[in-house]
Amino acid sequence: MALEEMARAALDHLATAPGALSDPEGTARAVEAALATAPHDLDVRLGAYRFYFYTHRFAEAVPQAEAILALAAQRLNVAADWREVRPEDAGFSVPDLAPGLYLQALIALAYCHMRLGDFETGQPYLDKLFELDPTDRFGAVRLEAAARAGEAEAEDEDD
Repeated sequence: MALEEMARAALDHLATAPGALSDPEGTARAVEAALATAPHDLDVRLGAYRFYFYTHRFAEAVPQAEAILALAAQRLNVAADWREVRPEDAGFSVPDLAPGLYLQALIALAYCHMRLGDFETGQPYLDKLFELDPTDRFGAVRLEAAARAGEAEAEDEDD
């Protein structure tokens, strides 16, 4: 099956999903089928990420965001390792799809890790976002403030 046919079949799985709120298990099966059919398709990964994110399945959202970050890096022709990407490597301040997608994937990874209580893993993604997006188009400052409040709250609960 050609890549385009695989992507179309995968998107059909997502299009016929029963609905995350009305049937989360059925939707999860459709998402898994779509991922199995076209794991390298950006739209499939975005659909999977959104499903897992909006159903608060953050651990399952993380690999989707990682895949989106990798696909965006390919489109931008930047280093595969996000830690090596520099502001001058791409037009991160330009409101184009690929740079915006890259920045959104970074914030998604930070957010998901922090919601899982793993602030130490999430913070480097935020730091990279601050480096690449100094104008804070995607609200990383708000996320960091909320994460710090959540981290302090979690520490208070441990005491």
